[in-house]
Formats: sequence, C-alpha cells, structure tokens
Amino acid sequence: MVQKMEEKGGSHVNRKKGGIITMPFIFANEVCEKLAVVGFHANMISYLTTQLHMPLTKAANTLTNFGGTGSLTPLIGAFVADTYAGRFWTITVASIIYQIGMFSLTLSAILPQLRPPPCQGDQVCKEADTGQLAILYASLLLAALGSGGIRPCVVAFGADQFDETDPKQATKTWKYFNWYYFVMGAAVLVAVTVLVYIQDNVGWNWGLGIPTVAMFLSIIAFVFGYPLYRNLDPAGSPFVRLMQVCVAAFRKRNLDMVSDPNVLYQNEELDASICLDGKLLHTKHMKFLDKAAIVTEEDDIKSPNLWRLNTVHRVEELKSVIRMGPIWASGILLITAYAQQGTFSLQQAKSMDRHLTKSFQIPAGSMSVFTMVSMLSTIALYDRIIIPVARKFTGLDRGITFLHRMGIGFVISVLATLVAGFVETKRKQAALAHGLVDKPHIIIPISVLWLVPQYSLHGIAEAFMSVGHLEFLYDQAPESMRSTATALFWTANSIGNYVSTLLVTLVHKFSAGPNGSNWLPDNNLNKGKLEYFYWLITLLQVVNVIYYFFCAKIYTFKPIQMHKKGGDSSSSEGVELDNKV
Repeated sequence: MVQKMEEKGGSHVNRKKGGIITMPFIFANEVCEKLAVVGFHANMISYLTTQLHMPLTKAANTLTNFGGTGSLTPLIGAFVADTYAGRFWTITVASIIYQIGMFSLTLSAILPQLRPPPCQGDQVCKEADTGQLAILYASLLLAALGSGGIRPCVVAFGADQFDETDPKQATKTWKYFNWYYFVMGAAVLVAVTVLVYIQDNVGWNWGLGIPTVAMFLSIIAFVFGYPLYRNLDPAGSPFVRLMQVCVAAFRKRNLDMVSDPNVLYQNEELDASICLDGKLLHTKHMKFLDKAAIVTEEDDIKSPNLWRLNTVHRVEELKSVIRMGPIWASGILLITAYAQQGTFSLQQAKSMDRHLTKSFQIPAGSMSVFTMVSMLSTIALYDRIIIPVARKFTGLDRGITFLHRMGIGFVISVLATLVAGFVETKRKQAALAHGLVDKPHIIIPISVLWLVPQYSLHGIAEAFMSVGHLEFLYDQAPESMRSTATALFWTANSIGNYVSTLLVTLVHKFSAGPNGSNWLPDNNLNKGKLEYFYWLITLLQVVNVIYYFFCAKIYTFKPIQMHKKGGDSSSSEGVELDNKV
C-alpha cells in the first residue's frame, strides 16, 4: 500500500525527487520487458516446433502454460512489493531474474548441443531430449517469475514519481498513463514485426539475443536512475488485512448480529493510512462478515487485536473484493479465446500464402500486428469520438460505464471466434481443391489476409473488454488494494491460459478417432477439425456473456464517503450513481 509522502517526514518532497526526468529510466525497463515477452511468445511456437521438434499440441500447451504462469506470478510480485521490498527493489531483482531466463534461452538457441539435430529430408525429426527440455522449462519459469515482479509494479512505480499534492504535477499522472500505453504498444509492435522477422529470416540466436541484450542495458539504466526516484516504503499487505477480517468473523461466528450498524467498530485513526481519499460505508450484504466488527468485553478498542476485531472499513474492503469476484472471473474465457492467436491461428498463417508483394512475405508470428493496430486504433477512436458522443446521451464523464464497455468487448470476442471457424473452413476447402490435404508442408494458395478479420476483432474486443476490466478493478477495488489491481488482472489472464491448456488437452483426447483422426492433430491441420474447436469456444463465450450480463445487472458498487480537504466528509452518493449500469 502506498503511503502519503508527507508521512515520511516530508523528506521526499523536500528533495524534489521524481517527476518527468525519471520516465526514460522506467520506460526503458518496460519496453525491454515487452520486447522480451512478446518477442518470445509471438513466434515461440515456431521455435518449439521447428527447432525443438515438439508436436503441435504439446507446443501449444507449453506456451499457454508459460503464459498462465507468467500471468499468475504478478500476485507474488505485488505481495512482495507491498509487504517487504517496495516497488524499486522488486522491479530490480525481478529484472535480473528475467535476464537470467532470457540468457539461458538465448544460449540454447546458439549452442547446437542444447537442441536436437535438424531434420534431414523426410526423416522423422528427433524431439528434444529431457535435458534440452529442462533448459527450456527452466528458462521459461525464470522469465515468468521475473515478469511477475515487473508487471504489477512498473505502472504504479511510474505514477509514484508525480506528486498529486503538487498543483504543478497534478495532471501529469494522467499524461504518464497515456505515455505508458503508447510506449508499451510501440514495443509490442516492434516485437511482432522486427523481432519476429529476424527470428524467421536471420536466426533465432539474433532473434532472442537482441531483447536479451536490451534487457541487460535497461536494468543498468533503471538502477542508474535510483537517486532521482521518489521511493515509497512498503506499508503492509492488503491480503493480510483481508485474512484478519475472515479470522475475526469466524472467531465471532456464534455472536448475534447487532440490529444497528452504527454500533459496529469504527476507528478513523487506525484506518487513516488505508483510506486517504475516503472510508467505505457499511452495506447490508454478507452480514456474517460484520461480526468481525462487533465489540465485545474482551476487545481493546484503543489497541485492538486485528485478528479478533476489525473496523467497518476493513470489513467492507473484503466485501468489495468478494463482490468483484464474479465480474473479474468473467474475463477468463476472453483470454482463453485470445490465446489461440499464438498457437493454432499462427499455424494457420504458416500454411497460407503470406506474400504481400512478390519479394516480401509477412512472418506468421507477425500476424498479431493486426491485433495490436486494431486495438490501439480502437482505443484512440474510443477516447476521441465514442466518449464525447456517448457523454451527450449518458451525462457520464467516461461516456459509458466500464461494465458496458466490458459487455461490448465480450460480444465482439464471440464474433472473433465465430469468424475464425468459418475462415478455417475456407482454408481447408482451398487445401482440398489443390490436393494439398496430405501435404501440410506445402503452402496453400490462399491469402493469409483471410485471417485479418479474426485477428482484428480480437484486438477490438481487447480494447473494450481488457481496458474496461482494468478500469473496473481499479475503480471498485478498495483504495489500499489499487496497487494490486493489475496483479488481479494478470491473474485472470493466467487462469484463461490454463483453461486454454485444459480445453486443448480435453478436445485432443476426446476427439481422437480410431483411424487416427482428431480435431486438433499434431502434424497436419488440414486433416483436423479446428473450426469445431473455434465454434466450441464461441459457444462457451455465449454462455459467458449471459453469465456476465446477469452479474453486471445485480452488481452493487462500493459505497464510499469521500474526505474533504478540511477534514470533513462528504457522501459519495453522486459518484455511486455515476457508476450505475
């Protein structure tokens, strides 16, 4: 949890640390992290299948497992940063761990003995042995751990550099977020174009070595900027407070609930550091948790044992997190659908004519550039056109609520996988017409641009749903947990990747026929039923949309009483109404 700088004796303000001068050092770290993650993942299935000779299904599951683990570790990073190390040291150590993983993976691409020998003619390719796979998995695990320390901290650490209490800097935090997303988007575009092209046409040693060297230089730059940073000390983990409420409520489970919520425990001094903007008001939901705030004769109200007695604000923090759960979970299946771009969609692209001109063909791993361009274009269009127009009809500053924004993204994602199934049908028809069903290594004379709609629709869906999801988590999370909101977002991504792994495994197992047929064959998509798999995901997403609309309709926004500068409080009823669907 971030504390006010004034609480540190004003030393941070007096030294006038932070500000825009720190941005190059912070952005350098973020750019290289994105170059590494996207540069590795965008084309990694090609490396696994062509260099390590993995079967397609095993390679796809390896990637989704890596993506899932890399999206789960931000919870660990957020916990370490908030509780023990602070953001600067968490980012620094995590970057070094990431660097080690990148170095070992690059080394495996350079040294021939760390990968199986090349295939010779029609000879069956030898798959990577246990030792070679161990190096791969260790490298991916280190990269996932490193990414977990960078992702949840770098955004908040950058925002920490601007003092919101300084009128001259009050608006620069918002500019920072715009710069952050622009720089991140630019890094992703470079990764899916330049790096993927180098990997396919120059070599994997250069394709992996360039982001490895860049990451090393970014660590030096980030650490070099230490004297300039405004560093905020860790002030305890919000997860501990949530656990304290659970334990206190359980210990007092046999008490009768009080009829008047005003007699529940309040302690503004105790909560001062975790509700700087305003305190949460009591709600009637989940009354069993209110027992954690019932004062008994055994409780010391001046110096309470927080494992036995908690304030209403702390109880409401837990209620807010629980209420967010169903909406948060709805984002999982979108990631499951999105994950196919890096696996089966990429394999589709490799089998199609990728020539944009006679002399240039787009690398299969660069197809995600259409996703990025459509996503960034949609965000710009949303900010400049949709919001001003919607504002005239809704009266809301944000144009439409984040719940509406998420709903639009879900619907578009359904269209993306539906279209993907029809495109796969057309691709296989082209293979059949040209007699290439049994020749998976020969390019089918059908343009790869047929895949653009599904890639673009996924990008548009992400611009609506993913950004709305982040906005929802930040707005509805307790104030003290906003620094972990990004970690919760990445956790949904993690589970989405694991669901993809489970789904691919089950479909591959139960669609297997006695004659060797399979919806998701290992070596020849032309003989598979990939369109059925896409339509299965479409059906699951339709069910998810219905589930989401139900959860959004019954969702209760957190009630908060805002603090005035003079020390008085004002009700947030207007703010709450502004958020209603």
